[in-house]
Amino acid sequence: MSTSPETLVTAAGKLLLPEPGTVHTLAPGLRARAAAVLLRMALDMALDAYWLRVTPSMTRIGKHRMLCLEWYAGHDTARRCRTTWTSLSAACHYRSYELPPAPAEIRARLLEVTGLLAALASEDA
Repeated sequence: MSTSPETLVTAAGKLLLPEPGTVHTLAPGLRARAAAVLLRMALDMALDAYWLRVTPSMTRIGKHRMLCLEWYAGHDTARRCRTTWTSLSAACHYRSYELPPAPAEIRARLLEVTGLLAALASEDA
């Protein structure tokens, strides 16, 4: 099964802001964590698509593609990718001694991922 990053972002948005009248079976923190997982997957897929256009060998190792992004996509886009990916990764992990991520925090990351999808898609390869 293949899905697009935009589909994942849309699903994350529905988790964070469900339609009125929707019965909530999960707590807001759990929905925020699930949305963070979807957003990180969307960002990973967008980075894979970007590197496939630039140089396909960069899709093999995740750490390298993030480190080298600055030289190909620019400093601002690379910094935004690193910051967003790191914060989403932290939000994805369950720790018994921490509260789940706040929905408002993940909503801010949703906007950032949406912007990064557009930035990575428009970068010249």
